[in-house]
Amino acid sequence: MQSIFGTDGIRGKYNKEVTYSLAYKVGYALGLTLENKNPILIGKDTRVSGDILLQAITSGINASGKKFINLGICPTPAIPFLIRHRQLSSGIMISASHNPPEYNGIKIFDHNGQKITANLENKIQKIIEDINTNNFIDTKIISLKENKELMDIYIQSLIQTMEAENLSGMKIVLDTCYGSATTCAKKIFQNLGADVKVINNSKNGLKINMNCGSTYLEPLKKAINENAADMGFSFDGDADRVIGIDSKGNVLDGDHILFLWGRELMEQKILTNNLLISTQMANLGFEKAWNKIGGILYRSDVGDKFVYEAIQEKKAILGGEQSGHILSKINNFCGDGILTALQISKFCKKKNITLNSWLKSSFKPYPQKLTNINLDTNINKIKQKTRSLIGEAIKNIKVNYSDSSRIYIRPSGTEPLIRVLVETENEKQVHSLSREITNKLSLEINKILD
Repeated sequence: MQSIFGTDGIRGKYNKEVTYSLAYKVGYALGLTLENKNPILIGKDTRVSGDILLQAITSGINASGKKFINLGICPTPAIPFLIRHRQLSSGIMISASHNPPEYNGIKIFDHNGQKITANLENKIQKIIEDINTNNFIDTKIISLKENKELMDIYIQSLIQTMEAENLSGMKIVLDTCYGSATTCAKKIFQNLGADVKVINNSKNGLKINMNCGSTYLEPLKKAINENAADMGFSFDGDADRVIGIDSKGNVLDGDHILFLWGRELMEQKILTNNLLISTQMANLGFEKAWNKIGGILYRSDVGDKFVYEAIQEKKAILGGEQSGHILSKINNFCGDGILTALQISKFCKKKNITLNSWLKSSFKPYPQKLTNINLDTNINKIKQKTRSLIGEAIKNIKVNYSDSSRIYIRPSGTEPLIRVLVETENEKQVHSLSREITNKLSLEINKILD
């Protein structure tokens, strides 16, 4: 059996890779691995399949002899925060993050509120493989009453990170993309005094991430323009990442957030070794500008768990991904899009500047082109020998083109794709090189898979 875990938990299309049966077994296996008898906290985003998977997971937990608390629809970062706050044994978030509605996933957190280790993933996998599926699953419906009190504690924790700074006089647009941020983003910004306009703010699992959110910024740009707003923030489906837009429609991605936030911490002399942690996807312009002001940028593999590992190893206090997944010391390095949006807003208020003028003081990005090569199935489900041949093809491409550009090629851990990033100093060259590299690699992969 191939590993059910990718770079960020378990993910795939509902009823294909992610089924009721699998979810039940995950709940059961997690329950068996936990020595701590405290309850397991469970939340979900707005996807329609979330209700069925929640029923499956909680039934599995019950069968293992453990108890659970249902948080209901919530941002992913609420789970790790509340695990620590209430000293719970573990937590599960049912979400496929930025993926479209037909996908879903299962993210698992340990008693410290961190993503579980590979060792615990292997234990869960082993239990699932050993389960005799005949007559194993109990489909009895159980009560799933939501705990509203815990959600209020999470909301208050975000407000408290503002350290008594308010957002009065600031006109802000939020795109909650029909997902987890619909539960609390508007309320939090309003409580802090901001003049808030919210778009795509209904809990609609059929529309989550569809032409909205952090991967599709046009609705937010339009709303900022129409409302003459100072800035806007666009979240993904489970609100663990965010992308900002200034009053002129310029994009504040994760690289810019890290550069600007990091520079503030550097000036306060609290940034350990002037170090930021990012990934192989980080823009070269970001790295060079950060080096120029005396900073060090360390690149990890792609994925927030790899960023976290590097943060721990290097004793850094800030890191993240270009996609807007930012990990800071404020909340024990758990990516939280709402927290990040609040911190950006707070800096603008304290400095008495617009996001537009602050962003102008950031770095000039090098032209980048990210393209996808579609596969029929997730790379983890392809035979090892075939995967090795694909790896060789990728290696050859990188060797042949590394003199003229920075190339980063990786299989997606969550979708049946190979992502190809090409970066050069020349705008025209980046597009032509990207086309050439993607076409050559596609041909090589198709030959291998035929």
